[in-house]
Amino acid sequence: MAAFLFFVLSSAFYSGIAAQKSPLNISLGSSLTPTGNSSSWLSPSGIFAFGFYQQRNGYAVGIFLAGIPEKTAVWTANRDNPIFSSNVSLILSTDGRLILQQPEGQDITVADPLEPISSASMLDSGNFVLYNSDKEIIWQSFEHPTNSLLPRQQLIPGQELISSASETDDSRGIFRLVMQTDGNLVEYPVGAANGPENAYWVSETFGDGPNVTLNLEDDGHLYFINSRVNIVKNLSDGGHPKNEMIYLMKIDVDGIFRLYSHSIDQGGNWSIIWESSTDKCDPKGLCGFNSFCTKIDNLVDCKCLPGFQFVNQGNWRLGCERSFVTDSCNSTDSNVNYTIEFLENTVWADYTFSIVNTSTKDDCANVCLEDCSCEAAFFKDGQCKKQKLPLTYGKRETDSNIALVKVHKRGTVDEGVIPSNPLKCRKEEVRVYVLIIGISLAVLAVLISVFAGLYVQKNRAGAHKQILGKGNVEFVENVAPRAFTFAELEQATNEFREELGKGAFGTVYKGILPNSKKIVAVKKLEKRLAEGGEREFQNEISVIGKTHHRNLVQLLGYCLDGAKRLLVYEYMRNGSLEKILHKPENHPSWDERMKIACDIARGILYLHEECETQIIHCDIKPQNVLMDESRCAKISDFGLAKLLKNDQTRTYTGVRGTRGYVAPEWFRNLTVTVKADVYSFGIMLLEIICCRKSVDCTSPENEAILEEWANQCFEAGELYKLVGDEEVDDVRELERMIKIALWCIQEEPALRPSMKRVLLMLEGTGDIPIPPSLPSFSSAL
Repeated sequence: MAAFLFFVLSSAFYSGIAAQKSPLNISLGSSLTPTGNSSSWLSPSGIFAFGFYQQRNGYAVGIFLAGIPEKTAVWTANRDNPIFSSNVSLILSTDGRLILQQPEGQDITVADPLEPISSASMLDSGNFVLYNSDKEIIWQSFEHPTNSLLPRQQLIPGQELISSASETDDSRGIFRLVMQTDGNLVEYPVGAANGPENAYWVSETFGDGPNVTLNLEDDGHLYFINSRVNIVKNLSDGGHPKNEMIYLMKIDVDGIFRLYSHSIDQGGNWSIIWESSTDKCDPKGLCGFNSFCTKIDNLVDCKCLPGFQFVNQGNWRLGCERSFVTDSCNSTDSNVNYTIEFLENTVWADYTFSIVNTSTKDDCANVCLEDCSCEAAFFKDGQCKKQKLPLTYGKRETDSNIALVKVHKRGTVDEGVIPSNPLKCRKEEVRVYVLIIGISLAVLAVLISVFAGLYVQKNRAGAHKQILGKGNVEFVENVAPRAFTFAELEQATNEFREELGKGAFGTVYKGILPNSKKIVAVKKLEKRLAEGGEREFQNEISVIGKTHHRNLVQLLGYCLDGAKRLLVYEYMRNGSLEKILHKPENHPSWDERMKIACDIARGILYLHEECETQIIHCDIKPQNVLMDESRCAKISDFGLAKLLKNDQTRTYTGVRGTRGYVAPEWFRNLTVTVKADVYSFGIMLLEIICCRKSVDCTSPENEAILEEWANQCFEAGELYKLVGDEEVDDVRELERMIKIALWCIQEEPALRPSMKRVLLMLEGTGDIPIPPSLPSFSSAL
């Protein structure tokens, strides 16, 4: 039965294209412009088109349904910046590239196959395909989904769909649907790490066999199958009409993914067949920090915590901030200056740092008031859970949980608390103001000449103290990076005695946090910020602190104390990858090397495509990859180039990074993209394979430069030389890894694969074409 089902599914999938009308052959030299008669290439039936479509005040490039009145986009190119003016051209160039040509500025690559394009076609399935000279498909949109799936399209392990920013903007939004390698299909907020604490919908197909994929058929059947071609689970049973109907699965702007149908002939609107949730407040991250989602009928709204206001009234996703200035952390001040506001029937992400058993919510309020580190609390079932801000993933729900929020007493009038007698309170308020102003003027008149200098100094110190934050807060994991004082870190490191390593940015010391006894790594930055850069430094720390991935070293905190800048990271017991690779006694096994390569690739992919703010590392090398106690590889120093600005990270003229790992575009004064990290990864992958340095002056002249030697060995069919006397279980696996590395270090950035493609190749998905020969190092000088 399984074999028969495999035959049917395979026939449907691979024979579908052949059953269509003969598609239009788009030849080299063809071009499109946003306006005029040649704005898109149609499929044979005219249902789908590839080309320009209207987007806000400009044009986007992608695949859209041209056969219905609503020209719904199903695939969008260049989602980081998809809007173009009317004077661009889409060209299938004579040298085999699909590019957007701008009158002024660099050409933009629309698709990046691993070999030159000879022709292209827009198929009736909605798949846009590119062919080589042998008429083999070398790239297809079905393998690079953006926010939608069409019939006969799969979402394979490691792939994800990302919602659009809005109904009128197809750039990346804030929700993603991930087909995980463990078999589960999961919805997360963009920028959040994969894990149950951030998930808001899961398919519960974990453990149903390897390589589970999500599939959509022509009759609206949406289901999962595994590598044994067994149907694991149905989301939609199918059986809907096939003729004159279009089916589309899409993760929508609101974070819910839905299966739609639309009649081609009868017009009308899209109809929902199936959706992952009917509660529009379910998607985590819909409302930003310190705000919660509420529903009225079918409409959703975001509201701020008491004492908070929206950062931007027109953008809920930016969350809320305090409408008052906090005092220094002092238990006496906390009791005198603050009160507690209660917010019932709300649920939040629980990042508790202390639990106290109390009988009532008022007792819980007193417990929080007495602890200046407590900024909020949750009371439920006799437990008072102390929280730090920000509160996240809040929504109104029928639940006995009560949120308690610490609010400054001076802020209650502004926050909408109506006094029992407004007129009396206003008179008293005016009297107080007059009294305060009179006293202030008298004091200023008498003492201004004596204490002016002291007054200015005090204000500066107060501002600096505000930036530093609360120095004596206990360390709590899973909370945004906290501010340490220099004295705290000096104590934690025993006056910086045990040095772990030294790099371009500073020296790293081992430390133990006094309260939690947690071992940490403390980096003293030796570069200074520009004058006035403290606030920007803190903002950047906040962004980097939100990056959570198992293959990134976690930033736990920072210190901003006068000219002193320190960063606090999780401690990595096994040190850097360099120590493992370059010492014969530490060489990892072949399987370990492959795991290390995949770990690093996943970390870089997260920085490039999945975290809140895209980060180009600029210095990928073994010294910046650290190994934890279970030999899991984690990337360090990401974001430091961003923190310290360009002029703080240049090691050569205008070049960032380390010689031997730097991509060629740095030396050519070209725009640097994420492909620079791909190049550095390729060099490091060769080091991982061969367990040697990329440049080794002690080796024979023809072997000194690893990339050149690897290329020579590959072309000569002598890959065994690269691993010496070592036994490799699978020679084909060695060849596969070398081919991946050689593709990554191509001189032309457009030829290098994306990190997503690299990871798929490392995991064994698909064949890898023969990479072009590299130019010799000597001829490039």
